[in-house]
Amino acid sequence: MALVILRFMFLAVAIALGFQLLGSPLLRNENKWLPWIGFVGVLVVAAGVLAADVAMRRKRLDTITAVYFGTIIGLVLTYVFRIALTPLLDGVDENLVHWVQLALATVVCYTCISLLLQTKDDFRFIIPYVEFAKEVKGLKPYVLDTSVVIDGRIADVVETRVIDNQLVMPQFVIAELQAIADSNDKLKRNRGRRGLDILNRLRSDPKVDLMIWDRELPEFAGQPVDQKLVLLAKHLEGKVVTNDYNLNKVAKLHNVGVINLNDISNSLKPVFLPGESVEVRIVKQGEEPGQGVGYLEDGTMVVIEGGREHVGEHVAAVVTSVLQTSAGRMVFGRYDRRTIEADEQPEPVGPRRSRSI
Repeated sequence: MALVILRFMFLAVAIALGFQLLGSPLLRNENKWLPWIGFVGVLVVAAGVLAADVAMRRKRLDTITAVYFGTIIGLVLTYVFRIALTPLLDGVDENLVHWVQLALATVVCYTCISLLLQTKDDFRFIIPYVEFAKEVKGLKPYVLDTSVVIDGRIADVVETRVIDNQLVMPQFVIAELQAIADSNDKLKRNRGRRGLDILNRLRSDPKVDLMIWDRELPEFAGQPVDQKLVLLAKHLEGKVVTNDYNLNKVAKLHNVGVINLNDISNSLKPVFLPGESVEVRIVKQGEEPGQGVGYLEDGTMVVIEGGREHVGEHVAAVVTSVLQTSAGRMVFGRYDRRTIEADEQPEPVGPRRSRSI
């Protein structure tokens, strides 16, 4: 509501300026339409400013602040340069001096704004409000690893809008994906291409804030990709998103936060309590005598005592215990009844293989 009021006030001020220009002697000459052209021009400019404001819905505070600071610093430096050049411009035509000052201000302001836009992630002390806002909201950037992009589940997670954080894709990870996509091995080549497709899918989503990090930090020199990911996440004060167990350990050694999609997947699997009933299709024999093994739809392995003789059948089992391992969750149960009625049989469910590089 406050933004709507501000826009109406801006439009009212623009109309007032247009009427003031309409009655100003500045545009009074033989052409009686010139004042009205100026009045319409003011309204058109005001409408253009409002349209641009409405069109740019996702405004970056750090970018806007960099433009403000760059403009202020550029104008100050222009004033200093003008004083320094005064002895050299003494006796020069005033019109030429005016144009020299205008050109100097343009070049200096552009240089300052460009410098701040390219280095705003390094000189954080220049815009402390941005850092304060991020700390309060907890919107720290997420640095994507090669394995999590090839895995592909990150796109599905992002599309649920659970993650609002900015996703950072380093250029050296894209280079690694391209190298995998160009591999002579067919399996690696397909995985690399899938990773590039996932990136394009994230990039084409207007609601996903994906940034390509193409700068090389000094500490990157001579470091492997995993170490670069950890250093970049530490530099951005963000977190690493990965499926790599070793990268998870390395990041924790550097006190860098890690989001492991496998851990998220395991935490979202259904919880079974001893005594509950579960229906599953036994697909193979277990390691112990009398055991049968089946898999739920989410890939959870179910080991059933007394199920060895019912391979290929849908059976019901009573849960006896649940074991959580680093590879996932395992459910143990005992055979309850021989088969499920034919009209109640669910769709066959086979084992799901985890995707990795």
